Amino acid sequence: ARLRSMSETLALLVALPVLTALVPVVLGRIWQRAGWTVAFVGTVLHLALVVQLARAIRVEGTVSYAVGNFAPPIGIELVGDWISATLVGLVSIITLIVLIFERDRNDSSDAFYSELLLLTAGLSGIFVTGDLFNLYVFLEITGLATYALVATNPSPRAAVASLKYLLVGTIGASLYLLGVGYLYISTGTLNMADLSQQLAEVGYTSPLILTGFVLIMIGLGVKTALFPLHTWQPDAYTESSDSVTVHIAALVSTAAAYAIFRVTFAVFTPSFASAVPVALDALTIAALLSIILGSVFAIMQTNLKRMLAYSSVSQFGLVIVGVSVINETALVGSLVHLVGHAVMKAGLFIAIGGLSIVAGGYELEDMRGIAQRAPILSAGFAVLAFALVGVPPAVGFVGKWNIVLGAINSGDWIVAVVVVTSTLLTLAYFARVIERMYFNSPINIDQTAATDGGQARPSVPFQTRALVSILAFASVSFGLVAIQFIAAITPIVGGYLT
Repeated sequence: ARLRSMSETLALLVALPVLTALVPVVLGRIWQRAGWTVAFVGTVLHLALVVQLARAIRVEGTVSYAVGNFAPPIGIELVGDWISATLVGLVSIITLIVLIFERDRNDSSDAFYSELLLLTAGLSGIFVTGDLFNLYVFLEITGLATYALVATNPSPRAAVASLKYLLVGTIGASLYLLGVGYLYISTGTLNMADLSQQLAEVGYTSPLILTGFVLIMIGLGVKTALFPLHTWQPDAYTESSDSVTVHIAALVSTAAAYAIFRVTFAVFTPSFASAVPVALDALTIAALLSIILGSVFAIMQTNLKRMLAYSSVSQFGLVIVGVSVINETALVGSLVHLVGHAVMKAGLFIAIGGLSIVAGGYELEDMRGIAQRAPILSAGFAVLAFALVGVPPAVGFVGKWNIVLGAINSGDWIVAVVVVTSTLLTLAYFARVIERMYFNSPINIDQTAATDGGQARPSVPFQTRALVSILAFASVSFGLVAIQFIAAITPIVGGYLT
């Protein structure tokens, strides 16, 4: 009975934020600022559930829960292991960070916090589901909540970006669902574990199976923003409010990239890659194009939010190329980078949000001499930037190093060269920003104040400086203790590869 109650934690990780999402809209009519308080308490409880899940995993290894007591493969199964528990914990922590970052703002409605909680539910479901159709449901919950959050910025450009995201995201979800339909027609099951066996019996070279794989990967490629399916991302990141950008940059594409990992290994398995090598070759090519072109486009940008958006295209290319190599070391590196990227990119976007208050904008030239006026934010940005470049001992180095080693061990020298080259390109676009921060003369403060009607710019809230400092420290410290995370997930990765 105790084991079952522990496994029910998986269901509560989804049910809790869905139920609490209803509260802000209702309670907000009688209690001002109810939305923030409800969202904060709900997210703390969500994090407590993650701790409970981690305890269950430590005892049982892998935890599963049959929704409605319908045993899989007929019923929906939720599955928790160290990888999914880490990522669900990341959802809780990033959401708490966003709420703290948003605390000093007074323009967020109670509906905003309801949407944030719904996004938490969708993301949690993606990480714990063991059912291919259920994954689609959670992808749609995540997508709908994200479209609404992007549109909460009152600017017309945000509305257009949200509409564009909606249209492209709907196409991606539809392709994914169509691919799932082809697999169901072939096998009669939607459970991931059962599908992995049924696909082998049907035959990996079946036209229905191949079509299903292609459609699913294109759909998830849209959600992950792999090149050339990334077109929604720059506008969504740039036009969203700062807190929304932090949340979607750290988590939304992270969830989609994890879905690619799960589908590739839990459903199709390495046997599919052996039987149809061209399928994984195509995924590798898409990832390599994302790595290079995402970095090139980032170098070309003058708006820092847009630069970081294209940076994400490149970084998720790194994650997916680690998946496509089909090598234990590379795959471990890919998962480390998936977690590390969320931490680093959240910190970078918070830093940019704070620096924009001091500089008066997000343009590259606005950052001239900003280190003299915002030393803590500038130092935090620099640490996070170098961490994303891959300077040891930060987590960015650990992930990339393992991906390169795995590629070399598999004889994929092109992948290894591209990953190393991407490090230099990442340094190139961050060096431009840091150079202006620290080695350019500051903009005349008197002139800046004059352009604002004679009023000095507002100061950066303490929590913004604190969050950037904490995330910068985390990006380095996680790199130092990543060996423990690697030790926990290596048996899981090894199980997928056998």
